[in-house]
Amino acid sequence: MGAALPGTAIGTRRRIPVAVQAPDPISREGAVSQLRGRPEVEVREEVSAAAGTVALLIEDTLDEGALGRLRRIVRSEGARAVLVVGTIRETELLDVIECGVGAIVWRREATAHRLVQAVLAAHRGDGDLPADLLGRLISQVGTLHRGAAGRPGAPSLGLAPREVDVLRLVAEGLDTGEIASKLSYSERTVKNVMHGLTTRLHLRNRAHAVAYALREGYI
Repeated sequence: MGAALPGTAIGTRRRIPVAVQAPDPISREGAVSQLRGRPEVEVREEVSAAAGTVALLIEDTLDEGALGRLRRIVRSEGARAVLVVGTIRETELLDVIECGVGAIVWRREATAHRLVQAVLAAHRGDGDLPADLLGRLISQVGTLHRGAAGRPGAPSLGLAPREVDVLRLVAEGLDTGEIASKLSYSERTVKNVMHGLTTRLHLRNRAHAVAYALREGYI
């Protein structure tokens, strides 16, 4: 697989630093060996938000310890994160998204190509969820929204129509260029819309924005 993925750092001569964290040395070395030598990334030992490091966390399941590690890396250390996980329960999915993790890869699908794809998405601040997880997320927040329907004093996001249009397409899995083409916007406009709403609403990434919009019934 010699060609670089579209939009990778290779075109700018800049590699994305990636720090792999795993509960055991075999899992860590397996991921490192897949990433080592890929032109898009540079494997690092430590997470550094200042260096723009993407943290790649490997877990079999998500217990409180694993969720705590996610929160520390994303919130305290300010890093982008990719979660590689064996299983994830319905009750944990929204917790992971609201931790600020926008890219999730199933362990059974964690090829070198798939890991790099997720790292690039996390580095850009994009969402990258497996299709089955996206469906579960939509179902889960839809249930939450229906449960909150009619509740007095329910908060409103106050999303503008074009923000809703952009988020609906993000939820369908389209990237920035595809969204721009669908809505006849420039890519810069799409990025500005996403930046504006995530900043205003204190959301961490695209997946978090979609979860909030779904929860509030906008999409």
